[in-house]
Amino acid sequence: MEWYFSQVKGTMEDDVAEADIISCVEFSEDGDLLATGDKGGRVVIFQRDRQSNSHKCEYSVYSTFQSHEPEFDYLKSLEIEEKINKIRWLKRKNPSHFLLSTNDKTIKLWKISERSKRVEGYNTKDELGNVVPREGPVSALRVPTFKPSDVVVEASVRRTFSNAHTYHINSISVNSDQETFLSADDLRINLWHLEITDQSFNIVDIKPANMEELTEVITAAEFHPWHCHLFVYSSSKGSIRVCDMRQKALCDQHAKLLEEPEDPNARSFFSEIISSISDLKFSHGAESTQYLLSRDYLTLKLWDLRMENQGPVSTFPVHDYLQTKLCTLYENDCIFDKFECSWSGDDRYILTGSYNNFFRIFDRKTRKDITLEASRENTKPRQLLRPRKVCTTNRKKKDEISPDNLDFTKKILHSAWHPSENLIAVAAVNNLFFYQSKES
Repeated sequence: MEWYFSQVKGTMEDDVAEADIISCVEFSEDGDLLATGDKGGRVVIFQRDRQSNSHKCEYSVYSTFQSHEPEFDYLKSLEIEEKINKIRWLKRKNPSHFLLSTNDKTIKLWKISERSKRVEGYNTKDELGNVVPREGPVSALRVPTFKPSDVVVEASVRRTFSNAHTYHINSISVNSDQETFLSADDLRINLWHLEITDQSFNIVDIKPANMEELTEVITAAEFHPWHCHLFVYSSSKGSIRVCDMRQKALCDQHAKLLEEPEDPNARSFFSEIISSISDLKFSHGAESTQYLLSRDYLTLKLWDLRMENQGPVSTFPVHDYLQTKLCTLYENDCIFDKFECSWSGDDRYILTGSYNNFFRIFDRKTRKDITLEASRENTKPRQLLRPRKVCTTNRKKKDEISPDNLDFTKKILHSAWHPSENLIAVAAVNNLFFYQSKES
C-alpha cells in the first residue's frame, strides 16, 4: 500500500509552546469529525470537507474550546494539569455530537451543536440581549420570531464526573449500551452512568492493603465493542485481564488472563519496563471482535480472546533496533513513553508510532510492513511518501538511517485510523498530519 500526504494542521514553527503539544487524537464513529486534545486543556474538532473531487477530502477546524483548566488539590498540595489524556466520542443520536474528555482527575461530557437561527423581536431586550427600560404604558406586544443567521458551533458541558479517582486517570471507554462508561487509574476502574455524576461503582480494585506489596498497576482499560458486560484491562507486567460483569459486582477475579510466557534467558533489568502495555484496542468487525491489539514499548501483539494461556497470536516488532539502546533510553526517560495503536476499518492493517517521527503500518494478511515519516519537508499536495529504513547491520545502505542518528525528541505517540477509509491522522508535537493511501 502506497501513502501520500493529504494535509497538515498546526503552525510549522520550531519554537512550540508546551500547551500546544497534542496529547490525544480520536475519530468520531463515522469519521466525519476528528477531535484532538492538547497539554493546554483545549479540544480542537476538525470536520471533513467533502469536495466534488472524491479523491480530495480535507478536514477544517469545526470548533475549539477549553475543556479543562489547571487546578490545585489543597488537601494533597498537588497541581492538577489541564492536559487532555483521552477523548472518546459517543454514538450520534440527534443533530448534536457528544464526547467525553478527561484530564488526570476530572471527566467531562461535552455537547457540540450548531445554531443557525437567532431570536428577534423582544419586548424588553435590544438586539444584543440587553434589558431596555420601558417608558410609559405598554401599547402593543411583539411576538419574538426566529430569523436565519450564520451557523455558530457551540460547545457546552452537560455533565462533570469528578472526585472518584485518587490516582491519575489513564483510560476512559464508552460502553456499547451508550449509557455507561468506565474510567481507569493506576489501581482502580470505576463504572459511571452518563446521567449520574455524583456516584460511580468501583468494579476493579488492585490496591493492596500494604502499598509495599504493590507489584503492578493498571495501564489501560477498554470495553468490548459489542458485549456490554465485557471489558479488558492491561497491566505494567504485560498481562491482559478479561472481566465479565455478569459474574459479580467487583471484578477482582478475572474471567480470562492473556499473557506471554516469559523467557528466563531473555530477562534483564529492563524486561518489566518494556513489557508494560501502553494501549489496547479491540478489532472492529462483528465476526472478528475476538481479537485484541496491544502495544508495549518494542512490539505490537495480537491476541485471540478464545485462546487463553497460549500467548499472542502474532507479534509485530516495531523498533527492534532499539534493543541495544535501552540504557540510553532509560537515562533520558524515553523508555517510559506510551505509544498508542490503531486498527484499520477492515481490521487488516494496524498502525503505531515510533521515534524520529516514524510511524509503522503492518499488513496482517501478507505480514508486510512499512515505515513512514511525518515530516514537514513532505507536505506537497498528494506527495507520495517514501518508505524509510533503519539500518540493523554494520553495513549501512544509502537510503538507510543509523539508529545512532534517530531523534528521540521527535516521536509519534498519538495516531488514529479513519473508521471506514484508509486515511490516518498522525500527531507530531503540535502538528497533525493527514495521510491517505492510493487505494482509498
